[in-house]
Amino acid sequence: MQGTGNKAFDIAWVRQQFPSLKLQVNGQPAAFLDGPAGTQVPKQVMDAVQNYFLTTNANTYGAFATSRRNDAMITSGRAAMADFFNCDSNEVVFGQNMTTITFALARAIGRELKAGDEIVVTTLDHDANVAPWRALGEKGVVIRQVDIRESDCTLDLDDLRRKITAKTKLVAVGYASNIVGTINPVAEITKLAHAAGALMFIDAVHFAPHGLVDVRALDCDFLACSPYKFFGPHMGTLYGKREHLERFKPYKVRPATDVSPESWETGTQVQELIAGIAAAVDYIAELGRHCDSTPKNRREALHAAYRATHLYETGLLTRLVAGLQAIPGICTFGITEPKRFDERCSTLSFRLGDHNPTEIAKFLGDRGIFTWDGNFYALNLSERLGVEKRGGVLRVGLVHYNTAEEADRLLAALREFAAR
Repeated sequence: MQGTGNKAFDIAWVRQQFPSLKLQVNGQPAAFLDGPAGTQVPKQVMDAVQNYFLTTNANTYGAFATSRRNDAMITSGRAAMADFFNCDSNEVVFGQNMTTITFALARAIGRELKAGDEIVVTTLDHDANVAPWRALGEKGVVIRQVDIRESDCTLDLDDLRRKITAKTKLVAVGYASNIVGTINPVAEITKLAHAAGALMFIDAVHFAPHGLVDVRALDCDFLACSPYKFFGPHMGTLYGKREHLERFKPYKVRPATDVSPESWETGTQVQELIAGIAAAVDYIAELGRHCDSTPKNRREALHAAYRATHLYETGLLTRLVAGLQAIPGICTFGITEPKRFDERCSTLSFRLGDHNPTEIAKFLGDRGIFTWDGNFYALNLSERLGVEKRGGVLRVGLVHYNTAEEADRLLAALREFAAR
């Protein structure tokens, strides 16, 4: 859907929605360049969580007002995530976080696997999309790991095709790398998996803040993400095709319902945060309507939002990459050619000479510039790039509330650090 009422991206309006952006450190405004580890949240998310405690705080399926409100809130939250994923509400599962959800799903799928069955994972992924599947090796499942092309930190698709065989039962791939920002061709990979009769699981945690998720278009079997990476609270969400959620049997307590998707949510959920998740989706939709006057429903508004934020973030990324390349000693990992920026999101990692990334992160942090250092749980990639034993990398994650001025502050501080 291409809107006809597009407006200029209003960064001032965006930043007004996020109260935490007013934080100061040592007299400097905080520059939150740490989005990949968890974004800041807009005020309406905070309000939704508070309102839950004021008006809705109860457990589910009670015969009284607050419980009925709680049930309605969960239904509303599931509908919001259904619009976010582009699926049906009964294909949405809430959970503690993406890692926990993936372990639970892997264990349930593992009930049907036998020794010699194969699962394909990748070197590019966060370990939350590797370790849960590797755990099935305990029952004889064979785990095959796809390599990368080191020059640009993209998946080696030829190696992927070799690793998918008639024995492959599931392919687990990240939508985007949480270290180097590479966006994988997940639609193409899904077709390869399905052609071999395998299921497709996508970790969309890092992609979700930057691009529109469409599980119908992808035709994937499962997709997981974490709302705290797209301006919401700390929980995880899972899309599962209805037939799979009903076919596989989750581990749960006996009194819990056998009806999907609730059967996958055994135990009391952090219900106030589900209210926050719905508010986060609504914030993105509100942003879309602020950027484009034509959306007729929430899904169209989400599309408009991501169309606008993609263009804005790409501009910031272009500015930052050009500035980094001008600093002697900087080694940036991943795709750096602007003509290929549609193959990546606005997360990038680098090293500066032999300096430990923690040392640089502390230097920047003292100046109110928040970045991350280390391997960010993408251990296989950190080892593959040869940086794991040297402290990993420094990571900068731009999202749509960041500014060109913040990118310039980062570059100036890095030049100051390099010149010491």
